Amino acid sequence: MPSSTANGTPHPVIQTRQIVKELPMGKTTVHALRGVDMQIFAGEMVSIVGPSGSGKSTLLGLIGGLDTPSSGQILIDGVDISRMNEDQLTAIRNEKIGFIFQFFNLIPTLSAVENVALPIQFADKPRFSPMKRARDLLKALGLGDRLHHRPSELSGGQQQRVAIARALANNPPLLLADEPTGNLDRESGVMVLEALDQIRRDSGTTVVIVTHDPGVAARADRTLTLVDGAIVQATANRSY
Repeated sequence: MPSSTANGTPHPVIQTRQIVKELPMGKTTVHALRGVDMQIFAGEMVSIVGPSGSGKSTLLGLIGGLDTPSSGQILIDGVDISRMNEDQLTAIRNEKIGFIFQFFNLIPTLSAVENVALPIQFADKPRFSPMKRARDLLKALGLGDRLHHRPSELSGGQQQRVAIARALANNPPLLLADEPTGNLDRESGVMVLEALDQIRRDSGTTVVIVTHDPGVAARADRTLTLVDGAIVQATANRSY
């Protein structure tokens, strides 16, 4: 259930205001996003769907501070990131955003616990003991017996849960997941989605999932449909 501010109004973790993203392609310009307005509130799980080329991954990258918009504003947890430089964006990503990718992006030479501890070790002002935090997160995700296994020794579903633990390492208010079940079998995908749902229920973390899978999208509280760089539909999937 979305959390509220002191006066009872919902607290938006993400706000976009007329976001435009234009990409030069030779002599032409691709209008990847065309004036996207949206709010996503604390504790929500929201899915973003749409056909290939609709702008889903572009929007997720902008929200995550991996790129900057051509125009418009993006506020993350009340902080305007629209015109930040790379150092400022790096700090925001480390503090406020956790990323989960389709292909896990784990470091193959490190164990599960070492992969999860890494973001804490790189934080400017670590709030946790890296190895203890990593062990606790992995145990909470059912991987207490896989702490010292390398990625090649884990199944796809286990690797994705390690990636989720890594994304949670610095306790960000926002998790961004780009096709988190796209490389998994159905059973592993369900386990990953259940883990994400449990995380947001237990900690109030906001979760945004880009997906092509209608079944994945339907598990979210709301679904935003993106077509040709614009939100054309917002659907409530279940009551909070």
